[in-house]
Amino acid sequence: MTTGPLHDDERHKLDELERALRRDRRLDRRMRGLGRPRRPLLGRIAHYRPHPWTVAVLLVISVGLVAAGIDTSEPAVIWAFAAVWPVTLYAGFRLLCGWTER
Repeated sequence: MTTGPLHDDERHKLDELERALRRDRRLDRRMRGLGRPRRPLLGRIAHYRPHPWTVAVLLVISVGLVAAGIDTSEPAVIWAFAAVWPVTLYAGFRLLCGWTER
């Protein structure tokens, strides 16, 4: 392997290869993501932006679980509500924060 300057035909082939790689959008997207370190879990949770439909579905599930928990007094239903309700509150809070920032 030589370390000297490239010949014209080698330089031409290398330029063609670089042009072909620049046109590949999937490769470009993947290569851009390699340099960035992933956020830790708490950073991803803190930057979570819920969709309004997600919050609406979580709210309907929470109301259904609390109604079923009041009606049946089943521990499993009460624990399910206890697990879903904080997620619903957090998603609603993040949704409202996103609306007020704009």
